[in-house]
Amino acid sequence: MKFHAPLAILLSAMATCAWAQATSHSSINVTAVAMFLAFVLVTLGITYWAAGRTKTASDFYAAGGGITGFQNGLAIAGDYMSAASFLGIAGLVYTSGFDGLIYAIGFLVGWPIVLVLIAEPLRNLGKYTFADVASFRLQQKPIRILAASGSLVTVIFYLIAQMVGAGKLIELLFGLPYEAAVIIVGVLMTLYVTFGGMIATTWVQLIKAILLLSGASLMAFLVMLQFGFSFETLFAEAVKVHTKANAIMAPGTLVSDPISAISLGIALMFGTAGLPHILMRFFTVKDAVQARRSVFYATGFIGYFYILTFIIGFGAIILLLKNPAYFTDGALIGGANMAAIHLSQALGGDVLLGFISAVAFATILAVVSGLTLAGSSAISHDLYATLVLKGKRDEKKEIRASRIATVCLGVIAVLLGIVFEKQNVAFMVGLAFCVAASANFPILLLSMYWRKLTTRGAVIGGGLGLFTAVILVVIGPTVWVDAFGFEQAIFPYKYPAIFSVSIAFIGIWFFSITDKSSTAASEQAAFDAQFVRSQTGIGAAEAAKH
Repeated sequence: MKFHAPLAILLSAMATCAWAQATSHSSINVTAVAMFLAFVLVTLGITYWAAGRTKTASDFYAAGGGITGFQNGLAIAGDYMSAASFLGIAGLVYTSGFDGLIYAIGFLVGWPIVLVLIAEPLRNLGKYTFADVASFRLQQKPIRILAASGSLVTVIFYLIAQMVGAGKLIELLFGLPYEAAVIIVGVLMTLYVTFGGMIATTWVQLIKAILLLSGASLMAFLVMLQFGFSFETLFAEAVKVHTKANAIMAPGTLVSDPISAISLGIALMFGTAGLPHILMRFFTVKDAVQARRSVFYATGFIGYFYILTFIIGFGAIILLLKNPAYFTDGALIGGANMAAIHLSQALGGDVLLGFISAVAFATILAVVSGLTLAGSSAISHDLYATLVLKGKRDEKKEIRASRIATVCLGVIAVLLGIVFEKQNVAFMVGLAFCVAASANFPILLLSMYWRKLTTRGAVIGGGLGLFTAVILVVIGPTVWVDAFGFEQAIFPYKYPAIFSVSIAFIGIWFFSITDKSSTAASEQAAFDAQFVRSQTGIGAAEAAKH
């Protein structure tokens, strides 16, 4: 498949939409639309360049292993600082105040775990996906099927959040129907990944990270400038205008019971170490040292960014609630997810609105590209290569399967993005973290550090964690009531991680220690060699050779 044909169709469609909307909507933001189109053109140009350099499976999955620690740290930050972070957390702070900070801190606290326990062993043991590590001394077929299943469920939940954010943003900018906006995003992300692979995805994430950090810094500076750089004044003014008054300065407005609060914390903390699109990024650097540096830089960028989102959220409370132009029928235009976008216009007019909107759009495209690549890699490298090719690696067939899977994931993401239109994007990401914490993290951690882990324990325990997380999410308030329309949820808590993560660890432990088979004995005996390699890198040269 050549790059030019779908590119021409996409650009033609977007130009037609832009022209049609510009001629039919006098309120269209020309600056925003121009910046939006400029970003799309630049990133498609990068994809065209990357397509010519994506020759092997190593290029497609891991950018040939040629990314430096600093570049990868910035790209990880670009991958991690998603629509949920920028639009969702700012929206949560706008609606709930202090509780929005729980999300921001929760997203950050998982990174020390990645730094201390995951990054270096992962790089020393794996090649393209975290299933390489989980199956290192265990049976390949069942472990890869389970790991791929956990990755795909996580990716799909995460994609829903990004698609909702993207659809709302383009709907607001272009005046396009929400469904058309979601389809445009789906087509773009499919193009990036199908043709450019990890090389294009990495550079899109690098550019996005720089733009997002710059834009958020500018907005936070302009907010604090209005209040004499005094947080006391900022919070006091927010309390005066918010309907919840002093309640926004204390926990409890968003997460009201201890079980939900603990569950959310567990999901965000352990989920970070189980996100397939983040774990995949550690295979783009040449060795474990660069992997550790990647985490160090990424944590700094991400921590700084979350401080900014808190300031932006409180700035939105004050500046938007005082201005009825941003409301229709008593509700914020576009919903709370658009608080940061409206705030940019309040701070800097149409020019800043255009810039921030383009930044937010870049944010979403970068994240969905990384997610789609992780999902398609799980299908091609773990499922297709194991079940169809029977372990006989064929790079060309794997890449072709990965590209087909990318198209399928794009269609699924569009459909689910339309179904879950009304959900808060930060909340949906919280659910993705819950699945990652319940299904991926226990298997990955115990495979690297627990000698007695066996294939039986990993498959049954990990499967129980994945199944429990998915079922409790479906019968919980978010899906059962908000999406399906039932009056009351079967499971009362929005966040099931405290149950699903516990079940996963207990299941893995129990079914491993009761496994007395000869296979289990050989898997346990292989632990010492794996542990030495994971901690020292001795023998990892083959995996590092991309």
